[in-house]
Amino acid sequence: MVDRVTEQPAAAEQPAVAGGSPAAPALEISGLAHSYPDGHRALRGVDLRVEPGERVAVLGPNGAGKTTLTLHLNGVLRPTSGSIRVGGLPVETRHLKEIRRRVGLVFQDPDDQLFMPTVREDVAFGPANFGARGAELEQRVQQALDAVGMAEHAHRSPLHLSGGQRKRVALAAVLACEPELLVLDEPSANLEPVARRELAEVLLSVGRTMLMVTHDLPYALQLCPRSVIIDDGRVVADAPTAELLADEDLLAEHRLELPFGFRVP
Repeated sequence: MVDRVTEQPAAAEQPAVAGGSPAAPALEISGLAHSYPDGHRALRGVDLRVEPGERVAVLGPNGAGKTTLTLHLNGVLRPTSGSIRVGGLPVETRHLKEIRRRVGLVFQDPDDQLFMPTVREDVAFGPANFGARGAELEQRVQQALDAVGMAEHAHRSPLHLSGGQRKRVALAAVLACEPELLVLDEPSANLEPVARRELAEVLLSVGRTMLMVTHDLPYALQLCPRSVIIDDGRVVADAPTAELLADEDLLAEHRLELPFGFRVP
């Protein structure tokens, strides 16, 4: 069985910055706690470090604190205690505009994210809000649509697209802002198998540091070499994804279950 209290996996060799110092972690969370106004303690001291280029899945049962965690990463929620740094920059009020550029949050339901008349306008909205104009804006929009395979739909209404296509447009809208950290909330939810596979191929190709919240354990195995399990507001396991998913007792203890017949390679 995977140890309940684990050291985080050794970081890959980090790129050096000017002067020879290693780059800051893409994400560093220390002692993060959060209580809602009704007194519910959603997070109880989360520690998590993600290095540049890592893809990490966040697993856990409903009510474990996963969504509360993601809403802290770009300042939508503020900690009761503890700290968060993105690329070395503290998530604080004075830095929120830059933090929201660095952290690209893709919602579970793309209809919560897409609101403009056309795909192109939706993808252009974010980078324009961050100051991109003219040729730079057009280049960002085109590159983001190309990255997700949706360039041919640029002038269509998102309302006329399939669920999988809308997910990819929502992803393009975030990629156009050139985030350093991509945060995905249940990316495979409500997708048919073909759309699920197409989205996975896009996510594997974008080359961004990624934190993916999901109940889809096979998807976590496909996309993320490392996973953490959160339960009752705490990180209870942190290890290679295949190792976690092979531990049936650990999964059962935290109300996680692989699909019937699925075997971890």
